[in-house]
Amino acid sequence: MPQTPRKQTVFLLGAFLFFTLSLQAQVKSTVDSTSVKIGAQITYHIQVETDSTNLVVFPEGQTFSPLEMIESYDVDTLKNKDKFSLIKKYGLTQFDSGKYTIPRQKIVIGDKTFLTDSVQVEIRNVVVDTTKQLYDIKPMIAVEKSGSKWLQYLLITLVILGVVAFLLYWFIWRQKPLSEEEKIALLPPYDRAKLALKTLDESHYLEHENLKDYYSDLTFIIRKYLDEKVYDRALESTTDELISHLNLLKEGNQVDLSQDDIKKLESILKRADLVKFAKSAPDIELAKLDRKTIDLEIDHVKEALPEPSEEEKLLDEKYREEQERKKKRKKVWLTVGISVFLLLATLTGFSLKYGFAYVKDTIIGHSSKELLEGEWVTSQYGIPPVTITTPKVLKRTTPELPEEMAQKMQLTQFSYGSLIDGFQLVVATTKLNNQSQGQGQQQQPEIDVKQALEGSLKMFEAAGVQNIITKNETFVTPNGAEGVKIFGSMDMPIKGTENFEKGTYVMLGFASQSVVQQIMIFHKEHDVYAEQMVTRILNSVELKEAEK
Repeated sequence: MPQTPRKQTVFLLGAFLFFTLSLQAQVKSTVDSTSVKIGAQITYHIQVETDSTNLVVFPEGQTFSPLEMIESYDVDTLKNKDKFSLIKKYGLTQFDSGKYTIPRQKIVIGDKTFLTDSVQVEIRNVVVDTTKQLYDIKPMIAVEKSGSKWLQYLLITLVILGVVAFLLYWFIWRQKPLSEEEKIALLPPYDRAKLALKTLDESHYLEHENLKDYYSDLTFIIRKYLDEKVYDRALESTTDELISHLNLLKEGNQVDLSQDDIKKLESILKRADLVKFAKSAPDIELAKLDRKTIDLEIDHVKEALPEPSEEEKLLDEKYREEQERKKKRKKVWLTVGISVFLLLATLTGFSLKYGFAYVKDTIIGHSSKELLEGEWVTSQYGIPPVTITTPKVLKRTTPELPEEMAQKMQLTQFSYGSLIDGFQLVVATTKLNNQSQGQGQQQQPEIDVKQALEGSLKMFEAAGVQNIITKNETFVTPNGAEGVKIFGSMDMPIKGTENFEKGTYVMLGFASQSVVQQIMIFHKEHDVYAEQMVTRILNSVELKEAEK
């Protein structure tokens, strides 16, 4: 049977009420104890059931006054079928005895606002039994300040930099002890050749009749010495080429080497060629004699070499200095390369974890980020007072009203920043004066908060702001004061130019008897840090009713 329009309306209304009640059932608040001693902790629980698509914003700051929040615990998440249960805990305390009410706390779920129930607790005095022994007062102990975390980060950073610097020094810049091979390489060619002959004597080539390796090492010693002191291609030259070049040097009076010495060298080199390539096997005693001959020829070559000129010595010194510079440049480039790699790796890691924009803003600096992470201040402004937590203390900026307006109202205004700075916060309280008529008093007209906020927007239009888009909704503070919230976007003028930039604003308005209280926040669009500040500021707003 089809439903009548009236029944359909009732059905839809019932469904809406059921949906509303189900949303309200998402938020629960409890305390672990309603009666504790002075200074003891009360653990306040807020449990929210929602799905994973909703953003949940819990209270921040000292919103539990008259109780003091001493700790805010991390959110615990439990999954229950298609829902998530979020549990947020706060540690509260009070150091004066009495009965207190924990005010209602505002929870934002998605685009909706919920309020917890207020809770009454009792703070009891500690009864002192004077019949028992009293002990001396314990000495004071140092307590870590909440703002000392930056010092911990600084110390950790310094330790990491110190470790990296030590590793770079140890593996790159430290003067390492020379190995035996490096010590030999630093010896002059003559001493190196003599040492190589002693090493050959200690080998067991001749004992095992390994003449091929013996003659290979023996001829390498003399060729290496000639390569360094006489002919720089002695190692790769054939025997005939080497002997021919030695004869040319002798004829040119460049080397005072006798013909007999050249013939002895030629004989040993050719015999070594036969041993290495023709498998010749000379007598062991002849091999020993060739070793002694090479030893003598090294001495003769040294004596035959002319003394180096001052120019040659200078060239050698410059060569050594150039080699040292090359080694130092290599160390510098290696150090720079490793440092740059570690820096890029660190930045990449932090960017993957926190996002590139956050890392960039941390290094370069961002005014909104500095405000967000600075020391926030909770204070009261105006009469009746508006309690609000802000990144900076607001300064009184009450404008001078025309005499006609001053007779009708009293305006107090506190602010921080400006539209040009990209972030502005204003707290204004307007009190309408009662106008007397005879002995009676004129009845004050009802104040339209929305109209007052729209009037404030027109003031910004007069200041050059364009394309203001507005939305509005009801706003409830954590202590239960209800008002109007107007928010949206606008085009803010850029100082010194004819250009505009996109901005976002939020305005709160509250009316009580003859008082209008307004809170206005403006910031640049897409400023994620400013958006977080706005959320934190709005969650901290509390109002005190005007006295009647």
